[in-house]
Amino acid sequence: MASRRDALRWIVGAPLLARSLAACGGATPRAPHVQGELLGQSLDVGHRVRDLGQPGGPSLGDFRGAPEERVKLAIVGGGPAGLSAAWRLTRRGELDYQLFELESEVGGTSAWQETGVAPHPWGAHYLPLPMKENVELLGLLGELGALDGVDAMGEPMGSEEMLIREPEERVFYGGFWYPGLYPYAGASEDDLRQLRRFRAELDRWTRFHDAAGRRAFTIPRSLASDDAEVMALDRVSATDWLAQLGLNSPRLEWLVRYACRDDYGLEPHETSAWALVFYWASRTVKPGHDTRDLLAWPEGNGRLVKHLRRAAGDRIRTGRVVLNVEQSEGGVTLRMLDVTSGRPLIVHAERAILATPHFVTRKLLGLGAGELEMGYGSWVVANLHLESRPVERGFPLAWDNVPHGSEALGYVVATHQLDLDRGPSIFTWYRPLTGRDPADERRRMLDTSFEEWRDGVLTDLAIPHPDLGSRVRRLDVWRWGHAMPQPRVGLLSSASLRRAREARGRLHFAHTDLSGMALFEESFDHGLRAADELLAALAPPATSASAVEPT
Repeated sequence: MASRRDALRWIVGAPLLARSLAACGGATPRAPHVQGELLGQSLDVGHRVRDLGQPGGPSLGDFRGAPEERVKLAIVGGGPAGLSAAWRLTRRGELDYQLFELESEVGGTSAWQETGVAPHPWGAHYLPLPMKENVELLGLLGELGALDGVDAMGEPMGSEEMLIREPEERVFYGGFWYPGLYPYAGASEDDLRQLRRFRAELDRWTRFHDAAGRRAFTIPRSLASDDAEVMALDRVSATDWLAQLGLNSPRLEWLVRYACRDDYGLEPHETSAWALVFYWASRTVKPGHDTRDLLAWPEGNGRLVKHLRRAAGDRIRTGRVVLNVEQSEGGVTLRMLDVTSGRPLIVHAERAILATPHFVTRKLLGLGAGELEMGYGSWVVANLHLESRPVERGFPLAWDNVPHGSEALGYVVATHQLDLDRGPSIFTWYRPLTGRDPADERRRMLDTSFEEWRDGVLTDLAIPHPDLGSRVRRLDVWRWGHAMPQPRVGLLSSASLRRAREARGRLHFAHTDLSGMALFEESFDHGLRAADELLAALAPPATSASAVEPT
């Protein structure tokens, strides 16, 4: 019993567990009737990259006599960055490429599932409506039918069926649900004064433009300013930045902690202040305005992945784990295994795009000390299949539902966008693991049983929804070991991060890691950049006018 309570305490947090135990008469809640399973990435397959050349692992010698194939261009990695690169190549008329993905489905952390009453996400689940400067992403959304004209400021508007409908979000505080995320109920005058001061500082950075006319914060990062005053924010933590502003309201500190954990899987004292300001300022057109509307689908960003996947078509080869990448004067050699059969395969290409997390890229290329070091956060996502909706206290069920004081981030409702407000539904619950040691958090995540995760999720949600357990008919849990890069203090302004984006000979690089933040927009931007670099390298050199013989 002690070890089980320890697991619950780790999953939901000691204060919430104490409240749950009090509500249950001191007994830890159990839900044996709720069946499900543990899901996640193919860890054993992915670890073959890590174990190349190690005792008991694969070796380059395994590829002697392996079948060999040739393709003009190769893309390694089928997440949003790799798919975006493939989309760009296809749109530019370059069709002689293959994309290799170790999982059985593409999508990366935009994974989704189609079972149950509605499609539902296993990871990324929304996209802020881009501003007019983000022309490339607007082009993709136009193909998807997600846009509907422009507003009075010339900013694009989203199509009604893809914008999150009201109510968009709510917070559970003091026993009741309230609209929005800031817990206004019972806030003191000093709390509200500090909130106004915080917003005024965000407005200052929203207003800021550098000498070149670039905004301080915008999406993607490649369009944002690198002015020294802006990048100085990366040298302090979010906690220290708030202290410098004299902001210490517990309610504001909770909101800041929520933002850091929501987008970065970090605590505020670890998070770059640049990343904290980016969270709001990059999504606000003008000072005093709300952040941009959100686009969302029942399957989350899986909808974007499905569209990108169609562009690549049968050039996608899933179940291929690339173990090693080498380049020579004549091309690039990829050594990979067929995941199902274990059969080794060698693929030769003229050029390649590595759309892999940076820690994987380092292994594929055998890069050692002196390269970019980046931390990664672990996440757990659970999908709860409900036969009916729980009883509500206060503001009604929204798309995003956040219990104040929980170590989890709450849940989104997969059926919200389908206008299904009664009957069966699917709640998608998110929990970032932000303990002191990320490696220890990953190990603990993997060692925790399905039953412990199931009971932890239901314990977490029992405070706002005491009757939820009786309404859940299935609960599945997905574990992400390296879910997202973490923008710790100093990373975003580092020279090593800039160098990691640069092509190396015939190799080009594309991944959200190269922005230091896990966002679809950054993946898309890097995928397009890498594809454009590759196409430019393939183009014959332009003939200068002076070298042309007169006719």
